[in-house]
Amino acid sequence: MLSFTDLPFAADIHAEAQPAQRLTWDSREAGPDTAFVALPGEQMHGNAFVEQALARGAPFVLTDLDVPRAVRVSDARAALFAWATAERRYSPLVVGITGSVGKTTAKSYAAAALEAHFMPVFNTLPAIACFLLAFGRSPQPLVVEMGIDRRGEMRELVDLVRPDVGVITSIGAAHLEALGSLEGVASEKGVILEVSRTLVSQQAAAWFPGVDTYGFEGATFAGQGLQVNAEGASFRFGEVSVNLPHASRVQAEAAVLGLALAGQAGLDLPAAAARLAAVSVPGGRYRVLPGRFTIIDDTYNASPLSVGAALEALSAYPGRKISVLGRMLELGENEQAMHAEVGALARQHADLTYGVGQFAALLGERAFAQVPELISALEAEVKDGDVMLIKASRGISWTPEKRAHEGVGLESVVNALLSGRGE
Repeated sequence: MLSFTDLPFAADIHAEAQPAQRLTWDSREAGPDTAFVALPGEQMHGNAFVEQALARGAPFVLTDLDVPRAVRVSDARAALFAWATAERRYSPLVVGITGSVGKTTAKSYAAAALEAHFMPVFNTLPAIACFLLAFGRSPQPLVVEMGIDRRGEMRELVDLVRPDVGVITSIGAAHLEALGSLEGVASEKGVILEVSRTLVSQQAAAWFPGVDTYGFEGATFAGQGLQVNAEGASFRFGEVSVNLPHASRVQAEAAVLGLALAGQAGLDLPAAAARLAAVSVPGGRYRVLPGRFTIIDDTYNASPLSVGAALEALSAYPGRKISVLGRMLELGENEQAMHAEVGALARQHADLTYGVGQFAALLGERAFAQVPELISALEAEVKDGDVMLIKASRGISWTPEKRAHEGVGLESVVNALLSGRGE
């Protein structure tokens, strides 16, 4: 419960303001249990939505306006972060996870192993602050996904979250328009390793010598006997057997991370392994959809590293393998060469390769300018027993010059194929 005793900032509290269970920066989520913080935005200030939040029953609004139920402060953003940092101190264990790819998957498996509260899809500074306010006093651990897309942002995140354990899942070509190079990516991500306990994946180990690693053969915390096939992944962690339905090597590595963290926390590892078997990652993140033909929905985001891993996972399946790839965002001046490299990998791992949008011809032998044309072609081609990987960046990327690059949005391809499959 968020009450007004011992606030870490000066505030003028309206007589009608009431404690809340949680706080949100999105006025549409405000309600009788959820208060609203009015933050400045790129296009509009949150103060414009204070009346809407009050009308929805928000117990209080954190704002600089003189309105009913206000917790009135001079700077709502600074107050939000100060409050979140104060609440975070009560948590027994906070794990912070960053990396170029694999953050959400690692977060899901780590949280399952630890029986922790974990961040939802959003991983911005305000979202993380609201999460810490909601769960900072819980006796359960917290797992926080810490994504960055600009220089200096990891420092802000570490100062806010103050993780007990810092994890880096990978270093790869992502957000290069802002971070400049792989060295820039590693430098920014590496800020999280200033905390007292740290772990990095084997893929990231070359950038951070001397840091404990997780993964398989040769890692500090290693799974043994990894087997990956169409049914999923299986391995041993010490004396514990782990079976992950419909999982790839990436999910298996995330499961090893979860078990390593659970072991360090003194939890029962067989019980943790059982929880890992039931993990379901959010849509669009290597979600396997079996049926007459299998769809691998990996449409949430894409980078050369993540596409390569997905193609490698695709190659483990029986039957005809089809790759459907779209543009990868924020790769900087070498994006054409990177798309060509990914297209070459697709041709190695898949029997049929499709590309759509910009760089379509580089990404696949069968190139389409628009998604509707692609959908028609796939519906005419796909057969029972096929396995289809669908992957691209889906969001909007902003360059330093504020030019918008729109992702392809291949989730519409997944939905169309599922509909045609009778689902």
